[in-house]
Amino acid sequence: MWKAAIRKLRMGQLCGRCMQLLRDFMAFVQRMSSDLVQGIKECLTLISKCFCLKQNSSKASQLYKPILQPHERVTAQEFLQHIETGFEMSPIGRDPLEALRTLAFSENPGLQQSAALYYLHMSQHMNISLPVEHLEPFYALLRSADLEVQQMSSLSLVNFLLEGNIDKELVVQMGLLEPILDLLESEDATVQCNSCACTMTLAVSESNREAIGAAQGLTPLLSLANSYDPRVQQNAVGAILNLTQSEKIQQVLCKEGALPVLALLLESPDSEVQYYSCAALSNVAANVQYHEAMLRPSNRFLLRTLISLLSSSVDKVSSQACVCLRNLATSVDIQAEMVAEDVLPKLHALLASGSEDVRRASIALLWILSEHPHNQDTLACAELLQSLGMLLLAHKTDPVIVGHTACIIKNLSLSKNRQRIIESPCVEGLLQTMLSTNTEEDSLHYVTSCLAELAKQGATLHMVQWMNEPLTKCLVRLAGQLEHTEPSFQAASIIQHMIGHEKMMLLLKRHIRDIQAYLKNFLTHREIRFQQLGISTFCRLREDPEFLLEFRESQMAKLLEQLRQQTEETQELLRAAICQEDS
Repeated sequence: MWKAAIRKLRMGQLCGRCMQLLRDFMAFVQRMSSDLVQGIKECLTLISKCFCLKQNSSKASQLYKPILQPHERVTAQEFLQHIETGFEMSPIGRDPLEALRTLAFSENPGLQQSAALYYLHMSQHMNISLPVEHLEPFYALLRSADLEVQQMSSLSLVNFLLEGNIDKELVVQMGLLEPILDLLESEDATVQCNSCACTMTLAVSESNREAIGAAQGLTPLLSLANSYDPRVQQNAVGAILNLTQSEKIQQVLCKEGALPVLALLLESPDSEVQYYSCAALSNVAANVQYHEAMLRPSNRFLLRTLISLLSSSVDKVSSQACVCLRNLATSVDIQAEMVAEDVLPKLHALLASGSEDVRRASIALLWILSEHPHNQDTLACAELLQSLGMLLLAHKTDPVIVGHTACIIKNLSLSKNRQRIIESPCVEGLLQTMLSTNTEEDSLHYVTSCLAELAKQGATLHMVQWMNEPLTKCLVRLAGQLEHTEPSFQAASIIQHMIGHEKMMLLLKRHIRDIQAYLKNFLTHREIRFQQLGISTFCRLREDPEFLLEFRESQMAKLLEQLRQQTEETQELLRAAICQEDS
């Protein structure tokens, strides 16, 4: 039948409908052929990019020895002569650069090894910046099929990066990131180790982090985080740590399943791996949206493991565990679970650590826990209060310790156990820190605020017990420094509450003029609270004959009269405004 159709076609006997059908069929065949060819091309392209093919090509290359070209032989001889005679004079001049390019881009593994060895020697023995032109040969060396070339070139690049002799962002801009990430999939542990180290160092830059994420570098890093080689594992997890500094990368890592990998690595016998994974989790935990995934109700493995790491003998691990727990402790429920898992005894022990970082991290976590009323009664135990007081006395110049400790004591003073605080060394510790704290620091505000709160709640008798001339002078001086609004107000409030005690009055009389000076400023202050505190302090002080005499001789009465008139005028205006509003 189809033969007859062909004969009719040749003789021009087909009708118009049949001719159209044939045309449609031919067009269909052409489209199918085009799609098939395109599909074949795409398939071959993907296969050619796979690392397994590169490995096969490297094995196949061992079956023959590339012919040494004449110009390569001459270049190698000149390069050898340069190394022997002039290396120390001009290691990165124009002549060796041209030779390096020739050797690096050669197909001969021996010549490539010479170039890689030259870079390795420079990176290990010369602390010099590498010009941008010298980065070009690295591309060929990192792409080499020879394993020794890969090992030496990747190691020299790590050395240059660690010493800061190469601009990290320039490395990415020159296109070296792709071959570095390809080497992550090498079967050789040394190459894996070096490429992970390169990636870790490059990832300190925000733009580089984005480039690594865009180049699909996260998946091989997560895979190498489970490597049995400790060097590879360390560098892989270190690279992940640096990448978690980017919120965009955090999102990708969580989607790629990084959280369970990092959580399991907390139990690694290698303290470096523990630290890197804990720090990476801390970065992720700083973003509240990941807390649900990190702390699923059905599995509290991460919480328990972090609490166990507080007892680590490695300071930076226990410190980082505190940081991670602090970032996670955003809800009452999570804090309750931490307390239930006996976090408090471990934190209590860390307060006595010889490491500043550990002390600071543990006190910061205790501060977070003290903010919720549910935890305050548990925290206000005599042992912890004793430790907090001793911590203040031992580290009164540390603004982090002083500030957080003062906040904890203030939070706990709001509970029913405030009497324990008054009887503990905390009051003495807070008073002593005022003598060592700079007025510019926030910690002074927290200390004076805490002492003022304790004074309101009846701790004045205990406070007066520790008062002396230096402390009285410090309080009066702070009260007069109105440029530091809060410490000034709180210091004056402390003084006001201690007036009436015989010892305190004797101490204050040595500073009558300074007290008068700050009271005048308070009475003319634009804030009502300062005026009210000034009036109440004046009223209590004038009960003493010496203060009364000094006040009469000064302008205090005149200032009070002016304030009274202003107050009456304000009251009249308010009454008029209220009457008008009612009508």
